[in-house]
Amino acid sequence: MEDLKDVSIHHTTEILTAELQNMKSYKTFYENLQRLVASPAVKEDDFKNSLLNALKDSGMETELRNTIFHWLRSRKHPMGIKEPIAYLKKAQVQWEKRIHKSLNSMAAELKVALSQVRSSDDKEEIMEKWNELSVYDIDLSHYRPVYAPKDFLEVLLWIRSSNYRPIHPPEPSWDFLHLPLKVKTLNDLVKLGRGELHLGVNPSARPIGSNYPTLSAERAAFGQKVITINHAPVTQEFLKKGSPRSLRAKLWAQVLGAEVGPTEEKYYKNLKCLVLQYDLMVDKLIIKDVQLTASNDHQYFVFEDLLYQVMLCFTRDWEILSVFKHSSATPLYGTLKGKVPNVENTVVYPPSGVIPFHGFTMYATPICYLYDDPIQLYFVFRAFYMRYWFRLHEVSSHEQGVLTLCLTFERLLHKHEFVLWEHLKKNSIQPVRLAFKWIMRAFSGHLPPEQVLFLWDLILAYDSLEILPLLALSIVSLRRESLLTVDTLQNCEAVLADLCSISVVPLIQMALVNCKDI
Repeated sequence: MEDLKDVSIHHTTEILTAELQNMKSYKTFYENLQRLVASPAVKEDDFKNSLLNALKDSGMETELRNTIFHWLRSRKHPMGIKEPIAYLKKAQVQWEKRIHKSLNSMAAELKVALSQVRSSDDKEEIMEKWNELSVYDIDLSHYRPVYAPKDFLEVLLWIRSSNYRPIHPPEPSWDFLHLPLKVKTLNDLVKLGRGELHLGVNPSARPIGSNYPTLSAERAAFGQKVITINHAPVTQEFLKKGSPRSLRAKLWAQVLGAEVGPTEEKYYKNLKCLVLQYDLMVDKLIIKDVQLTASNDHQYFVFEDLLYQVMLCFTRDWEILSVFKHSSATPLYGTLKGKVPNVENTVVYPPSGVIPFHGFTMYATPICYLYDDPIQLYFVFRAFYMRYWFRLHEVSSHEQGVLTLCLTFERLLHKHEFVLWEHLKKNSIQPVRLAFKWIMRAFSGHLPPEQVLFLWDLILAYDSLEILPLLALSIVSLRRESLLTVDTLQNCEAVLADLCSISVVPLIQMALVNCKDI
């Protein structure tokens, strides 16, 4: 057994070494290592120990540990493995064809190219208005979202297992309970909240055995130490009790590996140049989405210009394509205009591979409260998307995928709110319709920004999206009595429409403390 373990460690080390050499940070790290080895801090007569001490003192050891931590998190879901279940893979392929057809049909209808070089006048105007793109004059009246969350939900509700044989003619499912996917129970989810002191519950409480007058003061002091240590696993653990507002920006950047340096600044500048050089049809979809969502939200409208910059750069970022190595999705490919259709002339559209849907911008809006710098905002948003959000708009059997999250919500509701479940069934109200828009947008735009930030603290802390169906269940349970008095989907949605009074952490803790799996 030990021999097998050693072989496994050796194999993992070889893979890690090879991949480290392909990382953007490798060249800089290697050059700094060479300088360190040549410095007086490293002794020839005690090379190994002196080098290890020098690495630690210089901070390079922590930098290497963080790199390995983020690499291991990305390897948590094996690279190169696509969707293993055939009928889900087929559903995803059909969904993508529908999206691509909608996009191409809109382009043909409006007589616009999917991509073209910007005119010099257009380029000059965007350069001039880059920091105030809300005044960029463009007619979007004929553009429409390629799809909305409700369209995606309809696709999910039509999914059938190859072993499922309905007695009646095919029709959309009332629920997802027939899908043979393994999901968590409440007892399995207890790790997401232990009922401990948390900034999202009682920031003014006095911690037991602490010299600090309040939990808020203690967390602020400890948070500064965590930032100084700059070790991502420590930061992740710290977030389990909530982040002080003043420190959240630095803590999130640490745990996501999204700190900005000269390399990132140069990369963002190149993305901006691509925005100025090429006019993509998805630019209009992005601008339209910002106008329909964030610009109409009194909590986010002030970030309109910042969102345009970040989202337009996102569509050009080819590094996001790495997501498709372990995603069930496939990007849209097209042939360059006027070129022979071969491999050399085939490109991904858009360059990021991501076609925005109605509400896509809301994945970025809460982060605007943390960063004034669009570059730092961009890399934190991108890291969030590549780690979590891409799973919320694809058909997949993954444990963090939107389909599994919806099934988790339904099974929890069926088990712990059976009276409400039966009431919904009696009135032909599909349970998932109550929570799908929350889950697909990670509650952004539905909860107050501060509560969304506490929720996303937990996602980062436990590296899990399973907190989303748990919170959805908690909210529905809280409104149980009101829901039992109405008998239409429209009235149920009205009961659940206003979430401004919801406090995320107390609600989740209450659900988990009171859970009793039978």
